[in-house]
Amino acid sequence: MLKEVRTSLLISVLALFVSAGAMAAETIKIGFPIPLTGEIPKVGESTKYAAEIFREEVNARGGLEVGGKKYPLEFIFEDNESKPETAVNVTLKLIDRDEVLAIIGPQSSRQAVPAGAVANDNETPMITPWSTNPEATRDRPWVFRAAFLDPFQAPVAADFATKQFGARKTAVLFEISNDYSKGLADNFKEAWEKRHGAGSVASFESHGPKDQDFSAQLTKIIAAKPDFIFLPENYSFAALIVPQARDLGYQGPFMGSDAWGSAELMKLCGEPCKGQFFSTHYAAAGAQGATKEFIDKYDKKYGYVPDDVAALTWDAVALITEAIQKAGALDGNTRKMRKAIRDNLASVKEFKGITGDMRFDEQGDPIKCAVIVAIDSQGEFTFKESVCP
Repeated sequence: MLKEVRTSLLISVLALFVSAGAMAAETIKIGFPIPLTGEIPKVGESTKYAAEIFREEVNARGGLEVGGKKYPLEFIFEDNESKPETAVNVTLKLIDRDEVLAIIGPQSSRQAVPAGAVANDNETPMITPWSTNPEATRDRPWVFRAAFLDPFQAPVAADFATKQFGARKTAVLFEISNDYSKGLADNFKEAWEKRHGAGSVASFESHGPKDQDFSAQLTKIIAAKPDFIFLPENYSFAALIVPQARDLGYQGPFMGSDAWGSAELMKLCGEPCKGQFFSTHYAAAGAQGATKEFIDKYDKKYGYVPDDVAALTWDAVALITEAIQKAGALDGNTRKMRKAIRDNLASVKEFKGITGDMRFDEQGDPIKCAVIVAIDSQGEFTFKESVCP
């Protein structure tokens, strides 16, 4: 009997040591359902690169300090293939199988809208860094974003084009199956007609997700003789459309949106995109302070200036890790930790990010400024002006 008690005590002591060791090795897991392949792989690359710099810096200091203890950050990257259905599947995997504490991504609204439903239904805090479509967060208390909304971006673009080009008549070309592209096109049309009247959008054309030839749509647009063309398109499409328009004889200006902001745009587009403008979240040229520090670190490590996706990802990771620290302790109960993180995100009064200061409204959307960028003769993205709510 005494031997059995001693054995039982020994097992209990060993269990405590094993448990203590497991706790000491515990990591903070955050999931990233991002487009590493598919239509916008550069977006996934920028996301991963920015997140890795953040993780390496924190872990080099021993980890993220929560309640007086330090825990290594563990980032799990899953390829959503730039597809909505894949984004749903990998988000579910990160939540159920990997048991991450939070989700950062997806980036594009096309993937963020359905993935946001999954995160909200499974009560897992999610921040989409780059999605601007209102549906990603609407009535989803577990979903947040680091970017401004299309209903704000659209009038910013309309007002700037009116002033910059002296425009009174416009044309719009967008991707019909992309929540981001179609949503922003609709918001822009509404903003433009409110300012310039019915009929001032002379041509409103769409294309499919796999189209490469836009001559039919551009021929209609050019025939309408717009003062400029608005392209709420991902960089991959903008890089095809602008040169094709020039080849068809269009000599007027273009106004783009934040999805133009990839470092890949000028590699794909080249000379035709120089001199154009787009609305976005930050401008690397002339940046100062923490923003400049981030740009320099990224450029030194990866060999190119980070785009807005990278900068917004940095802010999203910073928001999530700050919310984890505010929990006061790393609880072994995943559901309890997720709830604490969500509540801490919802209570953010003000956050000073590298893409600007922000605070969240009741829908989890940040109230922040937009930036107009000009593409100069060297192909650099230069600051033109800032527009705040």
